[in-house]
Amino acid sequence: MSNQSKGSATSSEKSEQWALAWVLAINTAQAAIVGGLGWWAQSTGLMGSALDNLGDAGVYAISLFVVGRGLAAKVRVARLSGILLMVFAGLLLFEVGRRFFTGSDPIGPVMIAVAIASALTNMICMWFLNSHREGGVHLQASWIFTTNDMLVNSAIALSGLAVILFNSPYPDLIIGLGVVVVVVRSGLEILEKAGEAGEKVNQHD
Repeated sequence: MSNQSKGSATSSEKSEQWALAWVLAINTAQAAIVGGLGWWAQSTGLMGSALDNLGDAGVYAISLFVVGRGLAAKVRVARLSGILLMVFAGLLLFEVGRRFFTGSDPIGPVMIAVAIASALTNMICMWFLNSHREGGVHLQASWIFTTNDMLVNSAIALSGLAVILFNSPYPDLIIGLGVVVVVVRSGLEILEKAGEAGEKVNQHD
């Protein structure tokens, strides 16, 4: 590889590291803040969003670690990303069931405000990741996570409005189940991409 090519690769890797470091910091902060507010507001939708952010942060941290490494390492990260999403979906499903049977009183205005704030921070994450979304499979997984968060927060804002209009916790529980479905689908999509990339690794072995 020429010095110019090496310099270009190093510049690209530094750009990836910079983007991943920012989205890692943002998602870690989101997980803590949204999780605390979700618990206080008794919202399974917000708690699901916080769990999703926590899973995202873990994956961004691992993705940051494998920047500049081989395809096999990136495939392993993508697979771990998909598995983590499945685990968090299971935890959220448990929480939805618990609140369905024990009761809850979600605070609609808090749900709307937090969801809008989270959507704005997700837009910032998308800006950081936009130029890298067609990169390695680990970066494709990161992009899926971030676009997934936008959908989740839009749905939470709508469910918060429904909680206010109908004075009922059920819209929040329903959106909690919806988040589970979205997260599972995203996990399966990431595992599929990791499988395709894994086949390329095997072909080169």
